[in-house]
Amino acid sequence: MEFIDYYKVLGVDKKASTDDIKKAYRKLARKYHPDLNPNDKEAELNFKKVNEANEVLSDPDKRKKYDQYGKDWQHAEEFEKAKRSRSQGRQQDFSGYTYSQSGGSAQDFSDFFESMFGGSGGFSSRRQKVRYRGEDYHAQLQLSLTDVLTTQKQTITVNGKNIRLTIPAGIEDGQTIKIKGHGGPGLEGGPAGDLYITFSIVNNTAFKRDGADLFKTVEIPLTKAVLGGEIFVETLSGKVKLNVAPGTNNGTKVKLKGKGFPRYKKDGQFGDLILTYSVNIPKNLTQEQKSLFEALEKTNLI
Repeated sequence: MEFIDYYKVLGVDKKASTDDIKKAYRKLARKYHPDLNPNDKEAELNFKKVNEANEVLSDPDKRKKYDQYGKDWQHAEEFEKAKRSRSQGRQQDFSGYTYSQSGGSAQDFSDFFESMFGGSGGFSSRRQKVRYRGEDYHAQLQLSLTDVLTTQKQTITVNGKNIRLTIPAGIEDGQTIKIKGHGGPGLEGGPAGDLYITFSIVNNTAFKRDGADLFKTVEIPLTKAVLGGEIFVETLSGKVKLNVAPGTNNGTKVKLKGKGFPRYKKDGQFGDLILTYSVNIPKNLTQEQKSLFEALEKTNLI
């Protein structure tokens, strides 16, 4: 029977902890798994060796026997029994003991691994599969702000597989959603991982967004600020007419309730639009216009 250094197979030190062995096994099992390496005989062989090494080194009792007896660790109980018999002055004949295997060869993998998969050797046992969850996938989807004004459906392709998404209106920039079971395949029959999609929302509007609220600075003429009057302001749902109160100061804020952005996963609910008035001070006045302001100044109104 060919000796296989299980520590070398897993790439760990002989003093490795149980956690170290588990981490090394998971990493290598993923790397060589047949589902990820179709028709790759070398990967298949390595996968079998990695599983065999884990079967032994992850079990404290088997590991102890392996460390003490090497390739003959499976016969440890027989050896111990023989030692006890000799120490008691009794002799026991082990010449009739045989170890047989069915299938495989020393070049492929050891007799122990063959027996773990149901070979006919005297120490064959049923292999207990350890199932591991598949790897999570991460993707980014870029949309414009106006794209997410309404709920929409999109199809994305991940690893050659088309996935149809429903994207709720009002989704945030940087927000991540999980699509269960659309990640990497599980190992040893384990469940698939999940797909995480992070949204990058590009603001293609004149508004600043904060959650469901929108903000915008609106310039108004000095005359409107002083005398008041009507102005028209663009919103995401079209133009609205506003009445500017006489004597409006620069920096005055006006809230338009329900004219903001859709609230995430709350159909029919919207944030507010907050407008900040910026009074436009006229420049490059004509002499006549300057005279008018000078006259106003004398009245102590400005």
